[in-house]
Formats: sequence, structure tokens, C-alpha cells
Amino acid sequence: MPFLPAILRYFASGEDKPPLRDPKQIERLYKRYRITVMTAITLGYGIAYMCRLGLSVVKKPLIDDGIFSADQLGTIGSAIFYAYAFGKLVNGFLADHANIKKFLAFGVLVSALINIFMGWSTVLWVWVVLWALNGWFQGFGAPAGVVAMSQWFSNRERGTYYGIWSTAHPLGEGLTFAVLAAMVTWFGWRAGFVGPGIICVALAIALYVVMEDRPQTKGLPAVAEWKNDRIAQPADGAEKPKSTWQMQLSILKYPSIWVLAVSSALMTMTRYAMNDWGMLYLQEAKGYSGIAAGSLLALKSVAGLAGSASYGFISDKVFRARRPPMNLVCGLMEILALVVMFAIPPGHPLVLTAMLLVYGYAITGLITSLGGLFAIDIAPKKAAGAAMGFIGVFSYVGAAIQERISGLLIRQGTTMVDGVRQYDFHNTIVFWLGTSIVSLILATSLWRVRAND
Repeated sequence: MPFLPAILRYFASGEDKPPLRDPKQIERLYKRYRITVMTAITLGYGIAYMCRLGLSVVKKPLIDDGIFSADQLGTIGSAIFYAYAFGKLVNGFLADHANIKKFLAFGVLVSALINIFMGWSTVLWVWVVLWALNGWFQGFGAPAGVVAMSQWFSNRERGTYYGIWSTAHPLGEGLTFAVLAAMVTWFGWRAGFVGPGIICVALAIALYVVMEDRPQTKGLPAVAEWKNDRIAQPADGAEKPKSTWQMQLSILKYPSIWVLAVSSALMTMTRYAMNDWGMLYLQEAKGYSGIAAGSLLALKSVAGLAGSASYGFISDKVFRARRPPMNLVCGLMEILALVVMFAIPPGHPLVLTAMLLVYGYAITGLITSLGGLFAIDIAPKKAAGAAMGFIGVFSYVGAAIQERISGLLIRQGTTMVDGVRQYDFHNTIVFWLGTSIVSLILATSLWRVRAND
């Protein structure tokens, strides 16, 4: 296939330019490009989230209209997670070698086009295939963001800037639940796919214009050299990987990475249980309208902005770049918030809102750490994308398993009374809480693990 080498060349990182010598010019360019890159990967990844979560918003109208059952929606929802998991792994390895400018924009563009096509059919297998393809191309985003950060920000800045980048998660979720819930209410369920698709076509173009490749392609020194923050050399006699590929493979030798991956998978189960079934739960168990439920989940995401931004800063400044203490704090907050939220009966909006805010803050802190930051702390710097991809496989296989189990449990707890669906979420709630508790136990077991810097 002669076109394959041409495609690989197109996405390959650019050639290094002759190094600049003027310190003032280097300082000025670094500051300018770092702002551009950080803005692009944060806003770009956040807005692109809208093309991933549309299905969460349209589940109730699809069930009510008899188009799909909860079990079938679980099958469709799991497809995106399986594809995203392995797409994130493969794309994580590719991103370490890629021109992130082209890589990120392409993934967003294809995901946007798939969303636009989703409204043209209501055949189950078509939805499964399209939503799985969407997952693969959504898997370009996180590795691209992590690799861009490792290229433009040094080791000792990592937690703070990773926390800023992680605000993309709650930003995207908030936009999805607030904007798409209104669009679906006004224009019907197809708007939950076509709307974000159109928005993200424009986003892909913008990312291609403003994003940057590695610093060296601009004639700048490596960020570690510019910041005087080089990775410590291995001890005498230790085997040092000689290539990016060898460094990527070396992450498999870290027991802490494996434990972290399982912990992240269980945390992601609870996270996506609330993202994907939270709208249905608030509407059926708590009595909220679609717009009101979407607004509450968007408010939860606003708290998540504070959680992701403050997690990196606090763990860097207060705990000296150690992640386990903040993992414990956030894990306990998350579990407490879920217990109270599930236990209170309908008619307590202030308590429910407060618990959603606490949950949003805590779960996004955990996403920041267990979903990537802790892994790239532990892994070699040149394997940042691979480490992110490895954690991603476990996380989103976990999310896919959750989707199928949650859909099945919700269907089993559904009965028809006088032609009206009645939902019993008891067994589903036990499942959601259990994954959070085991995740926290595993994360806490890594208390003594230190960053590889």
C-alpha cells in the first residue's frame, strides 16, 4: 500500500530547525507558544467532548420513543468505550512520534463527521459501528494533550499544568449537559449528534491553525534545557532505554502502573455511570425534567473545573508533587457525596446540588491523577503518550463493562405499571458505589510510590 508511508510521513513530527541563540528571543517565543498550546489542548479537548457524550443526553427520548431499550443503549454505549480504550493505547504510542498539530485536528474532524452521520439511521448495528468508530478517533485527544504538555512544559511544572489541562474534562461535560440537553429538548434527539458535530468541524479547523509541533521544530531548545529541569540519569549499572520505543515498552515493568491502571478503570466506571446514566437517574429517581437534570450535571462539571485545576496545584505545592495524599482526600469526598446523593429522597434540591458539587470536585481530581498524571509521573518522559494510552485501555474497558452492566441492571429494575415505566436503581447504585470503594483502596496502596524524575 504505497499510500501508507505517505500518510505516516504527513503525520510525522517535523524536522528540527537550526537552534536559536538569542536568549530573549527564545524566552519570548516559548512564552507565546506555551500559551497557544495550552489553550488549544484544553479548549480543544473540552469542546471535542461534546462529540463523545451526546448519547448520554438522548437516552430517555430514545427509550420513551421505543427506538432502543436501556439494554441496547448499553450495548451502543459500550462500543465507544472499547474502541476508545484500544484507540487511546495505539494513538498514545503514535502520538509520541507525531506532529501533534495535525494529529489532534484530524481526530476531532473525523469524530465530528461521525456525529453528524449518527442521526441518519436507527438501526442498532449501524449505531454500534458508528459509535465505536467515534471512540477510536476520540482516542486521539488525550494522548495528544499529554504529549504536547511533555514537550512544552517541564517536569516540575507537570502537576500544575496537567491540572489546568484536565479542566477540559468538566468543561466538555458541562457543555454537553447544559447545551445539548436544551438542544435535544427543543429540536429532538438528532440534535444531540448533529449540533456537536457541526461545532467540532469548526473546532478541527481552528486547532489546525493555532496548534504547534515540538519546540525544536521552531528552533527552540528542549523544554528541560530551557527550564534547567532535566530528568535524573539512572544509577550506574542500570539499563537505560536507547529509543522512544524501548522507553514505551519499559512501562510494562512497573507494578505501580498496573495497580494504577486497575484503580483508574474502577474510578472510570463510576465516573461514566454518572455521565451516561445520570440524566436518566435524575429524571426518574429524583423527578427532574430533562433541562433541569442537564443543568444539575452541568453544575457538577463547574465544580469539576475547580477540582482539576486545584488538584495539580495542591499536590505540587502542598504535597511536593506527591499524588497519593490528594487521591485519598478526593476518594473519600467522592464516596461520601455519592452515598448522600443516592440516600436522600426526592424533594431536597439543595442537598442534592451540594452533593453533586462535592462529587464533581472530587471525581475530577481523581480523573486528573488516576487517569493520567500519576502515570506520567512514574513513566519515563519519552513514554508519556504510551503511559497515558496504557492507563486508557484499562479505564475505558472498565467504562465499557460498566455501560453493559448498568444497562442490564437498569432494564432488570424496570417495570410497567399502568403503562408507565417504573425504575428501581438499588442494584445499580450498589454496583456504582462498589467500584469507587475498591478504586480508592487500590490507589491508596500506592502511597509510597514516587515520581520518576
